[in-house]
Amino acid sequence: MSLMTERPAWTADEALEQLYAAHWRQLVRLSVLLVRDVGTAEEVVQDAFVAVHARWSRLREPDKALAYLRQAVVNRSRSTLRHRTVVARHAAATRAADAPDPTPDTDRREAVLDAMRALPDRQREVLALRYYLDLSEADIADTLGISRGAVKSHASRGAAALRTLLQEDL
Repeated sequence: MSLMTERPAWTADEALEQLYAAHWRQLVRLSVLLVRDVGTAEEVVQDAFVAVHARWSRLREPDKALAYLRQAVVNRSRSTLRHRTVVARHAAATRAADAPDPTPDTDRREAVLDAMRALPDRQREVLALRYYLDLSEADIADTLGISRGAVKSHASRGAAALRTLLQEDL
């Protein structure tokens, strides 16, 4: 379908409405073949339409908009696949870093985690925010919506309970 031969002064909205109606499914199928996921493919195609709309005034040959859309879908599908690869690589590295070490510290770490699980929720939250995220008392209070005094109290009681639980494990 040549947009220029049917109507010489297409606006971006009019042209893309026509392209969308005629080619949406075909473009989604193209992307599905590349990204292997319908939802992601639909997002890719939608993003391609938005990009073409934004650049409509710069198209040298508006009657080649469908070809431009196809290329945009392919490029965005490739970008999606690259992003997936990076995310998967990062997740694998994180899993490897989080994998238990075959060291004596592993047993101690498991004992601490088990003891943390045994604490009341608020004490566990305060200790996790304090020692895992290294937040200040004020930041913990803001995060949990409690007073700084309550943070101090929960931290003190939680640490005492944790010491007791860990001594029992030894």
